[in-house]
Amino acid sequence: MNESNCCDITKEKVNLETSLIAWKELQRFFAGGVAVFVASDLDLVDAAYQFSTDNKDQVALWMQSHQVALVSDQQAIDWLEADAEVWAVVVKPWILVQQ
Repeated sequence: MNESNCCDITKEKVNLETSLIAWKELQRFFAGGVAVFVASDLDLVDAAYQFSTDNKDQVALWMQSHQVALVSDQQAIDWLEADAEVWAVVVKPWILVQQ
């Protein structure tokens, strides 16, 4: 299997594990400091893939541009008050979320 097929299979797996979920169901992960916000201008599946392959350089760039960050207290409050649903995917130990 070539590297491209491996990457495609991994991204497909991440895509299948991505789901829409009520933010209130993710509160314990936020409280545990493992809920990561992914900006809407990023592809959540690609972000999860970069996390899963430990691509520190890419993640650092996203963090510097504020496209990826721990979910803030204000975001958590806003989503809870709005009874918001978010897209989420687990990349242990993180839960990546995108509104």
